[in-house]
Amino acid sequence: MTSALPQQAGLTGDTQAPAEDRRHVIRRRALTLLIIVLLIGVPAGYLVISANQSRASGKDKEEKYSARGLTVGWPSKVQRRLYQVPIPHPANKVAWYETNNWKTSRLYVQFQTTQAGLDAFLKKVGVERSELIKSDITIGARDRHVTGWKFSGAGARPGANWGLVHQQKNPRPTHDIVVNTGNPTYPMVYVVSRLIP
Repeated sequence: MTSALPQQAGLTGDTQAPAEDRRHVIRRRALTLLIIVLLIGVPAGYLVISANQSRASGKDKEEKYSARGLTVGWPSKVQRRLYQVPIPHPANKVAWYETNNWKTSRLYVQFQTTQAGLDAFLKKVGVERSELIKSDITIGARDRHVTGWKFSGAGARPGANWGLVHQQKNPRPTHDIVVNTGNPTYPMVYVVSRLIP
């Protein structure tokens, strides 16, 4: 004997949910579309903006590190100490450029100084003025091409050039030095300091 369960009111099989009117359907679909756009479109927009910023940043870095030639201003103290290029005071027309590869690192520096400043520079490098040889262009063609320095011919600074190579044992740098005395009061100094890691 089984007892019949009483039926609950309102849950009969013949009741149906009321039909949605047209406005309600359109509003629900528009809301659904808006949610989809916000969930997909906003993150996608951020990705596009981020990618463009990253690309622009990469191009800026590429331009910075692929720059050729001298940069006006003083090399950092760390560079001057590492490459042992003691730029004297006073000095003007200071410019520099650094290159690095797995074989050799180079620091190119130019500056104009006084006669006393030239003596101080040479002394700190570890050479004497008497070691300079007239018309000896000790900076090679490759290094002159990198910096745009010209010591003879069109575009060269007038006056006598004096040069020397100050070779040192690793890990100390080797210096190729050219001094232009076109202005006898304020000589122009060109240095290529090479380090072999």
